[in-house]
Amino acid sequence: MADAVHTLIPLAQVEPPMIEQLLDRAFGPDRFARTAYAIREGTQWLPALSFAALDDDDLLVGTIQAWPVALNGSDGRPYPMVMVGPVAVVPERQGEGFGLALMLAQGAVLDTPAALPQMLIGDAPYYGRFGFRQAPRGWLCPGPWDPARLMVRCGNHAALPQDGMLGPWK
Repeated sequence: MADAVHTLIPLAQVEPPMIEQLLDRAFGPDRFARTAYAIREGTQWLPALSFAALDDDDLLVGTIQAWPVALNGSDGRPYPMVMVGPVAVVPERQGEGFGLALMLAQGAVLDTPAALPQMLIGDAPYYGRFGFRQAPRGWLCPGPWDPARLMVRCGNHAALPQDGMLGPWK
C-alpha cells in the first residue's frame, strides 16, 4: 500500500552514512561486488533524481538513486543513459509500498518527452509495470549478470543500438 509513506524527500537531505547503512541492510555487505556498481563506477548519483522515503516516525526506510551511465555502442559512440537504482527498502518494511512510491517519484521526474533512456538490473515482473522491458541481448555489462534482468525504458527503442557495453558516463 503506497499510503504507508509519510514523506519523500531529496536524498541529498540524508546524511551519507545513513544511506550506506540502509543499503547494507537492504543488500548486504557484499553489495559492492555487484555488477551494477561496476556499471556506475567513478560516477556520483544524480541528486535531482534520487529520493528517500521516511515513515510516519520520520525514520529512513527507503532510497532510490539515479546514476549517469552510457551504453558504449559497437559504432564507437556513447549513448548517455540514466541508471535507476538501487531501489532499497529496509527488510522489515518491504512490501509496504515504499519501493513503489520511490519508483513513482523518480518516474515523475524522468518521464518527460526529452528524458534520457533509463536502464536497471532488476526483476521484470516488478519493473515492467513502470515501463521497463528487457534490454537487447547484445548489451553487455562489466561483470556477471542475467540478461533477463537487464532492463531499459525509453520513448524510442529504435534509437538505441542493439549492442554495446554499459559503463559509467565519462
